[in-house]
Amino acid sequence: MPTSVIDRLGLSVPLVQAPMAGVSTPALAAAVSNEGGLGSIGVGATDAIGARGMIEETRARTGRAFNVNLFVHGTANADPVGEAAWLDWLAPVFAEFDAKPPVALRTIYKSFADDADMLTMLLELAPPVISFHFGLPSIEVITALRERGVVMMATATSLHEARAIEAAGIDAIVAQGIEAGGHRGVFDPAAPDDALGTVALTRLLVLKTRLPVIAAGGIMDGAGIASALNLGAVAAQLGTAFIACPESAADDAYRAALTGPGAYHTTLTSLISGRSARTLANRFTGLTATVGDLRPPDYPIAYDAGKALHAVAKAKGEHGFGAQWAGQSAPLARAMPAAELVQALRAEWESCRGRQ
Repeated sequence: MPTSVIDRLGLSVPLVQAPMAGVSTPALAAAVSNEGGLGSIGVGATDAIGARGMIEETRARTGRAFNVNLFVHGTANADPVGEAAWLDWLAPVFAEFDAKPPVALRTIYKSFADDADMLTMLLELAPPVISFHFGLPSIEVITALRERGVVMMATATSLHEARAIEAAGIDAIVAQGIEAGGHRGVFDPAAPDDALGTVALTRLLVLKTRLPVIAAGGIMDGAGIASALNLGAVAAQLGTAFIACPESAADDAYRAALTGPGAYHTTLTSLISGRSARTLANRFTGLTATVGDLRPPDYPIAYDAGKALHAVAKAKGEHGFGAQWAGQSAPLARAMPAAELVQALRAEWESCRGRQ
């Protein structure tokens, strides 16, 4: 049963390229899919029009399966008083770059749960795979997508979330360990997070659920893929491994930081976006020492401030306030075209498999 998902998608290497909204591109996803993995695009940071363009471009570049990832976070609660306090705290940092913070903050990303236009577009185009992060859409939405033949996956960081995914009729679980780069996929950011590592979480979900499990977090090479499969996963999801590929949308500063000292000290922070996310150590993460008891606004309202600060700093030549998401194995990243990286990962995985 678990391997049927891999067979259904026609994968010749048990590899999923993580969606990485803002970094993944149709060119990257297609290159991975064309080499036998599952390429992914993240559309959580765009609207239905932008997502349509990305899906159509990916489909034009590959005839193989690819994944479209959506954010299903809770609707942000505006808090003008708290947001003003947050902007006041950031004001001295803006002043370093001869700038002022925004007068007010906006909810810059719409949750898929609130986006009827996105659903209409997805039902029309019916991409081969859709994955959900931060939660799940309604049963009605899941049913409608299933009727269009879409394979669905969802991120879990705990057994509780995995069981909710299983009960909803999703086809596979992405087990996101604490090592993973980018946003934690927790359903409820206010709830306690057990911070399970990839090994523990993957094994737990393999044994305690009936769904195929895709291991994610800290996996950078074929040996890591082989280890994930030994735990019972049907595939491994790699994200940070693909940031250095020329097809990714990472800018030069992000790529340089990936090979710098900050890559050895990734950390979880909610300061940038309002939700816990693992990033390279940089100027933004350094603000943790001064934030005290102040809490950032809800995701993605806080991200509006984070993006504004990054823009003014970047204009002055400071790149340390970017959202440089990366996992704990970031120093193992290799700069090479995506197709070559998949070929290398396949060879490494096959070599490990051959020694077993």
